[in-house]
Amino acid sequence: MRDLRDLWYAVGTAVQDHADRRLSGVWAALERFPRLHRAVSRMLVGQGARQLPARPNPLSTMAPYTSWASLTDRTYDDRHLPPAASRPLPPVAEVTTLFARRGPMVPCPKSTVLFPCFAAWFVDGFLRSERVRREPGRNESNHDIDLMQIYGLTQHVTAQLRAGHDGLLRSQILNGEEYPPYLYSGTNKVFDAVTVVRDETITPEQRRGLFAVGSDTGNLQVGFVMMSVLFLREHNRIARQLKREYDWDDERLFQTARNILIVVLIKIVVEEYINHISDSRFRFLADPRLLRNARWYRPNWMAIEFNLLYRWHSLVPSTFPIGGRDVPIAETLFNPGLVVERGLAGCFEDVSGRPAGRIGLFNSDPAVLDAEWASIEQARAVKLRSYNAYRRLLRFPRATRFAHVSGDPQIRAALKRVYRTVDDIEFYAGIFAEDTKPNGVLPPLLGRMVAADAFSQAFTNPLLARRVFNPRTFSPLGWELVQARQTLAALVERNAGDSRRRPVVTMTRPDWART
Repeated sequence: MRDLRDLWYAVGTAVQDHADRRLSGVWAALERFPRLHRAVSRMLVGQGARQLPARPNPLSTMAPYTSWASLTDRTYDDRHLPPAASRPLPPVAEVTTLFARRGPMVPCPKSTVLFPCFAAWFVDGFLRSERVRREPGRNESNHDIDLMQIYGLTQHVTAQLRAGHDGLLRSQILNGEEYPPYLYSGTNKVFDAVTVVRDETITPEQRRGLFAVGSDTGNLQVGFVMMSVLFLREHNRIARQLKREYDWDDERLFQTARNILIVVLIKIVVEEYINHISDSRFRFLADPRLLRNARWYRPNWMAIEFNLLYRWHSLVPSTFPIGGRDVPIAETLFNPGLVVERGLAGCFEDVSGRPAGRIGLFNSDPAVLDAEWASIEQARAVKLRSYNAYRRLLRFPRATRFAHVSGDPQIRAALKRVYRTVDDIEFYAGIFAEDTKPNGVLPPLLGRMVAADAFSQAFTNPLLARRVFNPRTFSPLGWELVQARQTLAALVERNAGDSRRRPVVTMTRPDWART
């Protein structure tokens, strides 16, 4: 039966790929008929989500067997496959060399630097390994897209970040623009519930410029700052709109604005971010109304494999373009002042005008190799199964030769040097060793796993549930907002745009051409 399902899936995928290549005009025509577009989107989203078995998974990182605690305690990561038996593995240092950039960055032909800026900030909201790690596989996640990046993980943090009137988040005006308040006043911490990752490494000078935001990584890097500032402004813009329209108290204004903004984010994720990643000509829609009876429609629980496969460090350039100068990565850390100095719209334009790196081996900057090392160690600590085991799970044929992994002779030679056989290749190395698909951004196994987890965890958000996704939840005004097409460019234009011209904000390189 499993073989028949795999065959049926392979046939469906082949038909879809053929349609993409030969019938691009059909997809364009289909989008002119909204009902048909939604129906096909539902079919393809469902197909993507079904590539992994539906939750609940029988195991988590709590233990190698099923218990009531392991099925309910979400402070542990879910897992798609049981832990591997102990086996000899090459030293972590040797595997890390597979990721090290050799010479200049190899650019991605499709993505701008805005893509990794958004990706890192977005997944920080739910893929959150335990900061002070007591044991492998623990997390600090709410497991939902809930915009904790600006609201915080707990109600206590949220309460401190709220203005206390008109449904607004606290903010300040700097250089004529709206930003979060400062976390410190001199040496005194103003918001005691707000934390900062790697706080022990931050200098007193850096500390004075930190913003008070929901996530502990909100000040870590310039891309995180840009995204959090943009969504804070959009929250306050929506709250002010609701205030003008309805005679509500602060609590209802805040909660309704938050509901609206979370769905705005989900729409951007599916209709801009996922469509950018995809190699397909078909444009996916974030319309949940046709998906609610799917067998994969289950409460969210982030998997350890999903956590690890999202370590896209090779996307990160060695320098960030800010205001006409190239700023080294190290200087963008814990430096929100860069965004204030340049202005939000200018920063978005800067990162939209520079290519990101190509996702894959031999393309991670030296500044992020420690993160690659840590990822390899974490995968081993939770005993992830081999690369080939996950190929089988995702209905790819087992790789029996190194040439089945990559067509690049340098990558094949490096894999042979580090691993004795193809079956010895680890999950974390294998998913990045594959060749990227034409017109896409991700290698095949990585792309299929991203689609399966992303679709099955975005569309199951509580705000998209049948009895919740309606004007009563969002208000008539909010319902119009969540029905409208949403893009990062539109958010920047609404919250940082210049009336004289539209800022250029795009994840896709202007010189990219589909092949």
